[in-house]
Amino acid sequence: MRFSPRGQPTGVMVMAVATAVMLGAMGRASGAGPTTTPIEHLIVIFQENVSFDHYFATYPHAVNPPNEPVFAAKPGTPSVNGLTGSLLTHNPNAAPPFRLERAQAVTCDQNHEYLAEQQAFHAGLMDQFVEFTGVGRTAASPCADYGLGPSLVMGYFDGNTVTALWNYAQHFAMSDNAFNTTFGPSTPGALNLIAGQTHGALDGGTGDIRQDVVDGSVIGDPQPVFDDCSTRETVQMTGKNVGDLLNAKGVTWGWFQGGFTPSSTNPVTCATAHTGSNGKPKQDYVPHHEPFQYYASTANPHHLPPASIELIGQGDQANHQYDLSDFWAAAEAGHLPAVSFLKAPAYQDGHADYSDPLAEQTFLVETLNRLQRLPEWQKAAVIIAYDDSDGWYDHVMGPIVSQSNTSEDGLTGAGRCGTTAPGGYQGRCGYGPRLPLLVISPFAKVNFMDHSVTDQASILRFIEDNWELGRLGEQSFDETAGSLLNLFTFSAHHRTPPLWLDPVTGHVRQP
Repeated sequence: MRFSPRGQPTGVMVMAVATAVMLGAMGRASGAGPTTTPIEHLIVIFQENVSFDHYFATYPHAVNPPNEPVFAAKPGTPSVNGLTGSLLTHNPNAAPPFRLERAQAVTCDQNHEYLAEQQAFHAGLMDQFVEFTGVGRTAASPCADYGLGPSLVMGYFDGNTVTALWNYAQHFAMSDNAFNTTFGPSTPGALNLIAGQTHGALDGGTGDIRQDVVDGSVIGDPQPVFDDCSTRETVQMTGKNVGDLLNAKGVTWGWFQGGFTPSSTNPVTCATAHTGSNGKPKQDYVPHHEPFQYYASTANPHHLPPASIELIGQGDQANHQYDLSDFWAAAEAGHLPAVSFLKAPAYQDGHADYSDPLAEQTFLVETLNRLQRLPEWQKAAVIIAYDDSDGWYDHVMGPIVSQSNTSEDGLTGAGRCGTTAPGGYQGRCGYGPRLPLLVISPFAKVNFMDHSVTDQASILRFIEDNWELGRLGEQSFDETAGSLLNLFTFSAHHRTPPLWLDPVTGHVRQP
């Protein structure tokens, strides 16, 4: 069944009338084009560097010590594949998992390189995290490790710190079986989100990319060549991404990132900053977090603003790449794009060291409280997802759907993550670590835990399927990605109500 921009299916009149009654009056027209579900606006909030166990290891059971926000699970809350029993008391790693207190929200950034993560997995034994991805305080990097050193990598938070996310999981839907499409840091995750593809990288000619690219596949964090705010080695991606597919169908869309508006234009610089969780200034805009800037077809190299609020989401000089403030200008003027990717300013993106779960919570809650007030909310869905695990311990190894045998692989032995099939692209070992994924929507199942195997490219596939865009080809993981549809219900009698939270405590509050 296909739905028009106003939520009515095309086809037989009887079906149109029945569905119109089901969907009701859904606010302003979206200009989004027909959709295969009633969802006409998808907002992907793409955060940083969290493994599933790091945030949900003991969900839905929190310790609830004094002076921390209390979390109490609703009756009938489903369990997750988390840390229980011998995983807590006789863990195979060099240190056991342990709870981080709310006062320990600020931590060292862990090692989340492509090879190091594979070595931590140790061919599925999941027992080498301290040795390979654990990072503690050093004289050169005096970060917060609370005297734990590399054993910090085994730490996890519970509902007394990531309170808002636990409350969203109680009220809406969450997966405990969603994975990083490949191993590695931020850039591969961002590229897999929009293209299901890290292969096709070309040297941008501005620095040594040998640590970032292997056999044409991105495994590190080079910066995008089509970005005046890039400051070090760059690469260009060939091929297509979901933006090209959306443009071909005339569907409105945009990537909206904090700090994208340049702080100066001659030359273009992106120096707007906030004090990070570590007490140091952190620039809001991180170039290697902006995947569309790697592609000539979807880049806005000079960070040009939209010509008008009305054209946000359209194909003007901004070329669909915007500042986060442009998203709210469009949304509150009745021009919410059909597909929006939101990227927090760095100090609120959840990345260890310069951000933390409490700063992230403020961003997430303020964003979702604001979104749920829009008329378009009744036909919208938000997906909260993450770009990589930061190397934090997670006990689940996903299926290895893509094998690789390069000098940078090490999952099943030196230089090996299995063996790449003939004609297959190298340097894409995955799935990688398990990551959080939540769906917040009137169409989300309530207090639901999905165990279907999905990955970052599943978000890409949902967009392709909902707007009938087709596939990207060129061995994109969109072809094999699992479906997110089990997180939703489109029953005529189902509408999950909004949930209003306090951005500081994460507790439920009145709107």
